[in-house]
Order: sequence, then C-alpha cells, then structure tokens
Amino acid sequence: MSRKGVGLAAFDRSRITSAQYASHGSTLRSTNAQALENQLAVFRSLLQQFAQTHAKDIRSNPTFRAQFARMCAAIGVDPLASSNSTGGGGGSSIWAQLLGRSVNDFYFELAVKVVEVCGETRGENGGLIELRKVRERIMGKRMEGAQEITEDDILRAVGTLKPLGSAYSVVKVGSKPYIRSVPKELNTDQSAVLEAVQVLGYVSVSMLMANLRWARARAQTAVEDLVGEGMLWVDKQTGGEFEFWSPGFMLESEESPGAVPG
Repeated sequence: MSRKGVGLAAFDRSRITSAQYASHGSTLRSTNAQALENQLAVFRSLLQQFAQTHAKDIRSNPTFRAQFARMCAAIGVDPLASSNSTGGGGGSSIWAQLLGRSVNDFYFELAVKVVEVCGETRGENGGLIELRKVRERIMGKRMEGAQEITEDDILRAVGTLKPLGSAYSVVKVGSKPYIRSVPKELNTDQSAVLEAVQVLGYVSVSMLMANLRWARARAQTAVEDLVGEGMLWVDKQTGGEFEFWSPGFMLESEESPGAVPG
C-alpha cells in the first residue's frame, strides 16, 4: 500500500510540474511576442525615416524603388495597401503617407496601362501575356525621357488590382512570368503545353505524346482547350499533322520578316 501511495504522490507532483511548465511557456510566448512587436515598431520607424530621407530616389529610381518595397515586405508592410491605423491617414497607402501621392498614383496609373495592354491583346493571346511583353508595349507608348518602368513595377501594379476582385493575376509558365487577365485557372496539362510551346513556338499532338509521354486523348484535350480559350492558334495547312502555335510567337515572326523561328 505504501508503494501505491508514493505512485499517486508522484503523479500529483507531475501534474503540478506540467501545469507550471505550461504557465511558464505561455509567459515566455507572451514576452517574446511583445518583444517582437517592439522590434517591428522600431523597424517601421526606421523605415519611415529612410523613406523620407530617400524619397526622391524612391520616386525616380526603379531599382531603388524595388529595394525599398522589398524592405517593406521583409517586416510585413505592404506599401500599396491602404491603412486606417495611422490617425489622419485617411486610408491612404504607405507610399502615399511616406512619399506623397506621386509614387502611389504611379502604381495605380501603371495598373490602368496594364489593363489596357491586356485588353488590346486578349484577342491575340486569349488573356495570357508574358510580363516582358507587357512592359515592352507600355514603354513603347511612353514619351522619350519618361520615367523608366521595370517588370517589378508591373508586378506591384497588378497587385493593386487584387482588392477589386479582379481576374488579373501573375502566373508562371515554365520559368517565365505571365499576366492572366481572364478568370479561368490553367490546369497542370495546359501549363505543360504552354511551357512546351515556348521552345519552338508551336506543338503538335504527336510532339506532346513523345516528349511528355501522354496518351493521344490527353494531349488532344489539352491543346483543344487552349485553342478554345484563344491561347493557341491551330495551323491546319501544314500538309500533315495540325500544329498549335503561340499567337504571340506568330505575331512576332510577322513583325520581324527574316527572323528564324526558335
């Protein structure tokens, strides 16, 4: 009986010790969370000082602007998100609060230009356009001496459209970023076909069967879905198997006579 009593006492001590550990752990978590919040507040204060000191460079230098945005992201600040927590901020973004309206408006105006380019080219590409081509089109319309625009700027501009419930988003096809301006999601097979098209500018069903080891029905379904969405054009005048071409590749070839495909 004495051994049983010792066992019960040990069990009670174990319960007390566990409760003490749990309480101590909770205190440590609370203390660490407060310390982290204090550190972030310091970082945000330093970020504000940095932004005010280098405001001109952030406005005019796209590389500097991108680095500043990454600094913001590193401490969880979205410079384009509105904020009502800074009394008197009026719901304006961090850009507007720290740098005035010019940088803030720059991104929203750029977003409008992105929408325009996507709308103008949707008939050519079915609503999927490479980020590089969007930048080239926008820069091609700007006056000489106008502010330089980078792909990073365009990515951030597309991000400003998300709160509107927009269909605009950035997707990766292979290693290249594309802007999608239609709500339809690409499935895995469609993404694989579009990645393959980047090599020669076109694919055929037999090419997909040989290189991706797909059954004919799978390859045929994938290309027909993309043709139906306008993301591929079909060439039926090959004298043999149909070829499915990237609209952008075909248009580039027409604009550059003598250019060798691939």
